This record gives sequence, C-alpha cells and structure tokens, in this order.
Amino acid sequence: MRDNGRMTAPLAPSAPVLSAAPASVTEHAPMPAAEDAPASATEDAPPATSAPVAPLAIGPHTVTPPVVLAPMAGITNAPFRTLCRDFSGGQGLFVSEMITTRALVERNEKTMQLIRFDASETPRSIQLYGVDPVTVGRAVQMIVDEDLADHIDLNFGCPVPKVTRKGGGSALPYKRPLLRAILREAVSNAGPLPVTMKMRKGIDDDHITYLDAGRIAVDEGVTAIALHGRTAAQHYGGTADWDAVARLKEHVPEIPVLGNGDIWSADDALRMVRETGCDGVVVGRGCLGRPWLFADLVAAFGGTGTAVRPTLNEVAGVMRRHAELLGEWIGDEARGVIDFRKHVAWYLKGFSVGSQLRKQLAVTSSLDELDELMAGLDLGQPWPDGADGPRGRTSGNNRVVLPDGWLKDPYDCAGIGADAELDTSGG
Repeated sequence: MRDNGRMTAPLAPSAPVLSAAPASVTEHAPMPAAEDAPASATEDAPPATSAPVAPLAIGPHTVTPPVVLAPMAGITNAPFRTLCRDFSGGQGLFVSEMITTRALVERNEKTMQLIRFDASETPRSIQLYGVDPVTVGRAVQMIVDEDLADHIDLNFGCPVPKVTRKGGGSALPYKRPLLRAILREAVSNAGPLPVTMKMRKGIDDDHITYLDAGRIAVDEGVTAIALHGRTAAQHYGGTADWDAVARLKEHVPEIPVLGNGDIWSADDALRMVRETGCDGVVVGRGCLGRPWLFADLVAAFGGTGTAVRPTLNEVAGVMRRHAELLGEWIGDEARGVIDFRKHVAWYLKGFSVGSQLRKQLAVTSSLDELDELMAGLDLGQPWPDGADGPRGRTSGNNRVVLPDGWLKDPYDCAGIGADAELDTSGG
C-alpha cells in the first residue's frame, strides 16, 4: 500500500539486510553488517582509510557520508535501493530510476510503480528526465503537491539512443537556452525541495558543454551538480576524466560538485575526492552485484577502512534476498526472479562457477529453483582475487544519435517541444 508515494509496509526489516535470513534460505549464511563482519569478510582486503570526509548538504538534507547511488534504468528500483541502504546502515543518498516527466504527469502505471518508496527511505529521491520545460515544470509541481519525494534530480547524462535522439539526456546541455529553461521551470516549481542535476562532459570531444552547463545551473538555483567524466560518445568505455570533475569544482565553487565514473571500490571513491576536490561521489556500475560496497564506503569515509569480502555462501544469501525483494515489490514471485536474472553474472563475477550452472541460474523463474541451483554452488569459496573492477556496460566511441541538425547552433531550440518527451520510464 502507498501513502503519498511512500509504501506503508517496508520491503525489508530495518535491521541490516540479511541479518536474519528467512527460514527457506538458511543454507546460505547471511552476510553481516559491516560493523560485525567476521574475519573472513575483511582478511586480505587492503583497507581504505582516511580522515572522515565532511557531510554533503543537499538543500535541507545532510548526506553522510557524501555518497550517492546513481540512478540506473532497470537497476535502482526500490528492492535494490533497500539492499544498498541496509548495507550502509541507512547512510548516503539513494536515487530512483530515471522517471520520464511526461509519463509521470500522465500517471503511467509503470511509472507510478517506479516512484514507490520503501517506508524507511529518507530522503526520498527521484530523478526526472524531460526535454520540454513546461512538462518538466508540471512534473515537479506534481511531486510537490502530492508529496511524492523530498529531492529531485534532473537527468542530463543518459547517452542511450532512445533518449539522445529526442534531444534529451546528455544531448540536451548543448542547447544552452533549453537547459536554462528546464532548470528554471524545475527550480521555480520545486518549492522547498532541492533540485540537483547529473550530466556528462558533453556530446563528444568536439562538443564539450559541462562548464557552460555548470554556470547555467548555478544561475538558475540548482543545489548541486554531479558530473560523469565521460562524453556521450564514450558511453561507458575508456577511462573517466577525473580532471574534468576538478575543473568543474573550480568553475562553480558556489555549490557542491559530485564526481562520477570508474568508482569500483571505496579506495577509488576516496581517491576521487582527494584528487579532484569534489564534495562527494556518485556510484553506479561499481555496486552492480556488490550492494555491500556501501558498507565499504561508509567505513572508508568515516576513516575506519573496513572492507567487506564475502564468501560465496554469503553472496548467495544476498542474491536470494534480492530476488525475494523483487518478487514482493512486483507482486509476483516469478516476475521478480526473472527480473533478478540480469544481476546473476555481476554477483558471481570472479567465483568459480561452471558454465552450465551459470546458464541455468540465468534462466530461473522461481525462488525454489533459485535455491536448488545455488545449493549446487561451491559455497565455501572465499572472496576471489580479481572480483572487483569494471562491471556492466563498457562500450565506447559510439556515434551519438541526435535530432536532425542538433549540432548546427547551440542556441537554436526551435521545434523542441512536448512531442519529444518519452512516454515511459525506467529500463
């Protein structure tokens, strides 16, 4: 059930995730919270230590540590946010999947499900995508009037063709007047809610926009900016340009700047803050199949440096809980397990698992089937060398699909209107 966008029954206990495994999965040892992790969870793990890092202010919200879960289509739904948040002990900021403004104002059924928050989520954070200032303004006003969220993030970083071909996502900041108009509508309709934005460096190396976009954001009252240090053409390939994060921080000292890109561990996060001077980090692909990364981040930013290194038995417990949460959220066990399939390879990366068993795990359709297959794993395996590092999409040097004539004039916004809005949200 939902009350003002908030689920009245929590998806998971308020205690750290899997601190008590359901009876049906007791064959998989639950993974402890970071503070009670056994020696097996920390041995051989180089500690990420530093002096505690200052909290991040997002309007009235204090984010400690200054760590944000990046919105990822088809990934950062309420169940995944629950896992990450429970490992963090409720610390950090966890953003929804990308919500299309048109779909929101039209009350699209899928979109209305995607904005459901667990009762324990505070602050509730929604990321919006839109290309029409009027529609964006209406969506923001709806969020305020119906108390659907506590924080609004705007997406100007998505590089996928279905978004950029409409002039949205990472294509949009090239049109400076359009960016300004969208930000102005969002901020003016947000009332007390803080508005932030996430963007990329630009469309490609010949069309870099992030410094101009940063100044526009400050002018229009945006509360904070997150920069992914890649262009749209790079997608997720190559190496993120952390120097760009440092340049943006110097360019817009008035507001917090968060760095994003190639954060695979807590050490990476600390190094980004140290090398760029940014105020916090946004973690995306680094937590795929690794929701316990948020326990590492809390420890590292707090200066303690404890790193979680679970056994395969403990990983299997998290996998089972993830699939179970998805089924509860969707309202259908089979659909939940089917949605979970895409996570299997990320969870099992680095572990010794036969190819046939991997294939079977990737086509499961019930919790009983998942339990039976995971019982066939060599569950005693310790955390493997090489299990950290890049996960998810890595393709780069892509042609960016744009509207006809998009690059002719960065100040010509003629013909861009509500018909360019997508009518569905998420992945």
